[in-house]
Amino acid sequence: QVQLVESGGGLVQAGGSLRLSCEASGRTFSSYTMGWFRQAPGKEREFVATISWSGGSPYYADSVKGRFTISRDNAKNTVYLQMNSLKPEDTAVYYCASSSSSVLTTIGRRYNYWGQGTQVTVSS
Repeated sequence: QVQLVESGGGLVQAGGSLRLSCEASGRTFSSYTMGWFRQAPGKEREFVATISWSGGSPYYADSVKGRFTISRDNAKNTVYLQMNSLKPEDTAVYYCASSSSSVLTTIGRRYNYWGQGTQVTVSS
């Protein structure tokens, strides 16, 4: 069993930055692929970013590429999402998720565990 707890969301003006954190329980965090997803009101959940167990091979959705950076600190059992140049369309609940597979994936159903989410609101 893995528990994921997100933090760092909030209200920010367009062009601003936020850093989300996701702390995981469990001794095998360092072996998990981690991902970030988001869901805006009235929309389906969408992939944002993913990172391998080693911290290499980050992969991003086109909509956030060049603005968001995913990273992880296995010593702290934590994955991060640095979000810069935020836009109103980035407003959503952001979720972190873990996958026991070593294959990076953008498909939500391939992730085993999910956090409760943290709200990010970007005002124009």
